[in-house]
Amino acid sequence: MPFALWALTISAFAIGTTEFVIVGLLPIIAADLNVSLPSAGLLVSLYAIGVAVGAPLLTALTGRVPRKTLLVALMLLFTIGNLLAWHAPGYASLIVARVLTGLAHGVFFSIGSAIAVSLVSKEKAASAIALMFTGLTVALVTGVPLGTFIAQYFGWRASFLAVSGLGLIAVVGSLLLIPANIPYSAPASLRKQLEVLTHPRLLMVYATTALGYGGSFIAFTYLASILQQVSGFSAGSVSLVLLVYGVSVSIGNIWGGKLADRQGPIRALQWIFGLLALVLLVLTFTAYNRWLALATVLAWGAVAFGNVPGLQVYVMQQAERYAPHAKDVASGLNIAAFNIGIAGGAWAGGLVVQHAGLMHTPWIGALVVIGALGMATWSGRLDRRGAVLAAYPA
Repeated sequence: MPFALWALTISAFAIGTTEFVIVGLLPIIAADLNVSLPSAGLLVSLYAIGVAVGAPLLTALTGRVPRKTLLVALMLLFTIGNLLAWHAPGYASLIVARVLTGLAHGVFFSIGSAIAVSLVSKEKAASAIALMFTGLTVALVTGVPLGTFIAQYFGWRASFLAVSGLGLIAVVGSLLLIPANIPYSAPASLRKQLEVLTHPRLLMVYATTALGYGGSFIAFTYLASILQQVSGFSAGSVSLVLLVYGVSVSIGNIWGGKLADRQGPIRALQWIFGLLALVLLVLTFTAYNRWLALATVLAWGAVAFGNVPGLQVYVMQQAERYAPHAKDVASGLNIAAFNIGIAGGAWAGGLVVQHAGLMHTPWIGALVVIGALGMATWSGRLDRRGAVLAAYPA
């Protein structure tokens, strides 16, 4: 793999840490700022909304900016957002800081996926994206547990200060490792690029992405609370369980990329969404026993992010077919769909916690993921039908 991919991985690690560390901090932030747990959960939803808005819109507006310059600017914005979170005096200012950080996140992954694919041969596209997204999974392995540990002993604000340090490292990494001459197509007009939203087949991919991640985050947003209140883990042990989860995610992400390269994105998505729905359903029953809960969380990690490479490759394949003038924006909209799913899942999870209880989140999440499985299967059938019609036109 080209060395430049590792620069993307470094930045993804920093972004992944700030995105997911909040899951381990929710009980601490809720207590410190005197807000309810569902209200604290909005910090996940509103960050995701920042990503969802920033990914397509800012990607379109920055289409003429050289890729290296844009990547460095995004990581500087990311660093500033985390410094603001460190200094946030209250709940409202923390929300503003999180949304600002989310804007940088959305653009980074939309252009990062396109850059990663452009650096390798076609048959390695999913593996290249998987390598970049390994930064996210390594963040789950090390960044999130470490951030949770820092918050427990030094306060939640210290976690955001530590993440801003990661942002500075990512800035230096981008300056040193990203080539200055990355090729990119001259963008079409903003109106032309946003016509991506008029193509039903691309909308199907976005719906699949949103459902898949929404279902998972209905439960994942409140994983720390489930582990403490239901499984009986101490606050200190939660960071160790998240470490186990992150190790499993790292393995599952690489496996998902190889599966998508070998079997194609649709077949890979069918396997992964099916297994994810099964694991979430099983957690409904195993969460009451520490060891069974730990084993289920390990299995959850193995499939939680394995669908990312397949989804990103598939949306870029569809964009090549239906919107070749706006591939970056099409990729950015899929990043937006990921985060609409995360925002919707966190919001829905809060409603479930408030009106039904924590342990209804896993099985409800499983039902939503089954919807993603159905959408992926339907899209695959349409692809096969289109191929037949192209081969034997009337």
